[in-house]
Amino acid sequence: MTQLTSKDYIAKEDKFGAHNYHPLPVVLAKGEGVFVWDVEGKKYYDFLAAYSAVNQGHCHPKIFKALADQAQTLALTSRAFYNNVLGEWEEYMTKLFGYDRMLPMNSGAEADETALKLIRKWAYKVKGIEKNQAKIVVCDGNFHGRTITIVSMSSDPDAYTHYGPYTPGFVNIPYNDLERLEQELKDPNVGGFLVEPIQAEAGVYIPEDGYLKKASELCKKYNVLFVADEVQTGLARTGKMLACDHEDVRPDILVLGKAVSGGIYPVSCVLADDEIMLTIKPGEHGSTYGGNPIAAKVAMAALDVIIDEGLVENSNRMGELFRKEIKAIDSPLIEMVRGKGLLNAVAIKPTNGKTAWDVCVALKNNGLIAKPTHEHIIRFTPPLVITEEQMMDAIEIIKKTIKEFEG
Repeated sequence: MTQLTSKDYIAKEDKFGAHNYHPLPVVLAKGEGVFVWDVEGKKYYDFLAAYSAVNQGHCHPKIFKALADQAQTLALTSRAFYNNVLGEWEEYMTKLFGYDRMLPMNSGAEADETALKLIRKWAYKVKGIEKNQAKIVVCDGNFHGRTITIVSMSSDPDAYTHYGPYTPGFVNIPYNDLERLEQELKDPNVGGFLVEPIQAEAGVYIPEDGYLKKASELCKKYNVLFVADEVQTGLARTGKMLACDHEDVRPDILVLGKAVSGGIYPVSCVLADDEIMLTIKPGEHGSTYGGNPIAAKVAMAALDVIIDEGLVENSNRMGELFRKEIKAIDSPLIEMVRGKGLLNAVAIKPTNGKTAWDVCVALKNNGLIAKPTHEHIIRFTPPLVITEEQMMDAIEIIKKTIKEFEG
């Protein structure tokens, strides 16, 4: 049998798949820890980590064992029946993050949709807003998913063009603008403020110190729910368990996904207290796969790994090392370096028609894979298990690639 090459696999996807992604030209076949291998056997540092889903490293043995053990025992019951694992996971998560209740889903977008529905339920049933008049404040540059409702609040033309008519009820304001936020919160029909503590997809935009704390306080002042989308920023990625922890902020609704499963299985969830969560009654929201036994076991193992292996501390330490070393590179190609923990971005100055995409292709050729967001920004988000020796080796690859472009 003829062995297919990377070119063959790419051609197959191009012919039979939807063209809704533009992947880097590398075909991955294996992963372990911070490394992945392509179908020809070439080894790479993974500096995307599946958009921060693989915080615990590829194919972590503890998480895989949880999946394998549960998969051969009981995989799915639907929520028509109880299972003997979901309650254990709900207790685990509510105690770890300090909330009364958890609602399980599968994808980050589903979790954000759940949060939107909770905001509106609470707005009508608790705050007393008139039927169909509730508003939700969101930020320009946001990325909360790809559903029709979520793209209705997007400011990115690639996300929303030709998907109208759009879901009403959203008010867009600039990110990191407390004055504008307070102006909108004065409207008695506002039920919630949905925000990413750091706008990852937009290019790792970090608000000013104190923004989250003051935004949370303003929400309390005007009886509005403060809702944090920590799908990408949560679970040790920014050097804290949650990015909101940097400012000691406790969201009224917390949205988690991606690394909840360590990249092994689609798992997401929403956490809130009784006053908010219990506004949804039986039959009013759900998911066939949400809260299935595999998801529950995998999620608990994935969180155990973060805690037991000190990934919060390692993320903080390795992130500081990364930014220090990259900022020390004397190159006109690098315009800016920013980040927290191991959520980092490097802005690339276009040179001789070359963009961040071209830099990422060159990095791939040198043994490190990353992905641009927008035309000039590269995100560097390796698995949080990366060691100092591995980080320094990866940084040398980045330095080498930057120097090649200068030449």
